[in-house]
Amino acid sequence: MTRADPFYDSLQKVQTFENLTGGTRFTPLPEEWYVGCCDIVDSTGLLARGQYKTVNMIGASAIAALMNAFDHAPFPFVFGGDGTSFAVPPHLADRARQELAKLRAWVAQEFDVALRAALLPVADLRDAGRDVRVARFAASSHLDYAMFDGGGLAWLEEEMKAGRYEIPAADPVAPPDLEGLSCRWDNVPAVNGEILSLLVLPHANTDPAAFDALVARILSEVSQTERAGHPLPAIGPKLRFPPPGLGIEARLLRGNAPAILRKLMLFFQSAFAGLIFLRGRPAGSFDPIHYRSTIATNADFRKFDDGLKMTLDCDAKTRTTLERLLKQAQAEGVARYGLHVQAEALVTCIVPSPLQDDHMHFVDGASGGYAQAAQMLKGAARD
Repeated sequence: MTRADPFYDSLQKVQTFENLTGGTRFTPLPEEWYVGCCDIVDSTGLLARGQYKTVNMIGASAIAALMNAFDHAPFPFVFGGDGTSFAVPPHLADRARQELAKLRAWVAQEFDVALRAALLPVADLRDAGRDVRVARFAASSHLDYAMFDGGGLAWLEEEMKAGRYEIPAADPVAPPDLEGLSCRWDNVPAVNGEILSLLVLPHANTDPAAFDALVARILSEVSQTERAGHPLPAIGPKLRFPPPGLGIEARLLRGNAPAILRKLMLFFQSAFAGLIFLRGRPAGSFDPIHYRSTIATNADFRKFDDGLKMTLDCDAKTRTTLERLLKQAQAEGVARYGLHVQAEALVTCIVPSPLQDDHMHFVDGASGGYAQAAQMLKGAARD
């Protein structure tokens, strides 16, 4: 078994999301650690062709690959819609590099999609005048997610896109272990009018106190909405049969069986699971009602990733208020932002075991929310 790193393992888990503002709950990564990221080249082109689930599944695939390669030893990561950022202790850096090299080659072969990946020592990042700090937010009593601060990961992503610190694709191609990565839930329609994907990043040289004050105002406004904008119902999303991501999930399975056989296997598995959820009664040690409600409590719909990122169920009035705050902050040089409005949310899952309560659920807008909001943010930066 891969050992847990004492630095990350010892970090105190923050119980309230609002307490992450101010930066006091974030701890600098050790010098000997590594930071990395990956993202899809031209994800907006894929989204324009309606491949929303494909983008999210590939975006989350690095998390699943690294988790399985590390024997589920905890490490900090954050899901970004069309990619992932993460940090690893030194004893896992070579393994991370190998898994991302495999993932790049396999995604290109299986999906005809180009995936970038980069890895850099924290010491080198600090030599470049950047920093990375990390916190652990307890989304529920069962699960916590990493939060990042300091601007270093955003800088590394830009460096990666410029072709620096690149991890070459593996040759020959070998499929990564993506066990647990799935996409079987139906899209979740907005209850309050719209699903808002929101990115808010500090301007360079922004006074941290001014940015923290902006974030506090945003969170205060969101807290006044139903369930603080949580996009998933408290009872969890609905299971659709056949699952809309069945074909994608079949391609993620390792093995020599033809794709049609893998898809048939998943079809029957999904049918059996659907019957259990339809009955709504425990089957052995599995309780479908409890499982669905845990999806909502474990959902990763808000995060700090060198800024604030949220997927919210809100009404047009709330969105207008947030836009007014953000336009003012942008005009004052405090922050830059991107947002995207859609009718539904999309859930991508990593389930190590359906019998445990630590299953992960990454929420994005169903029409490419985070990636589309990032395009707006980049457009504003060029103006």
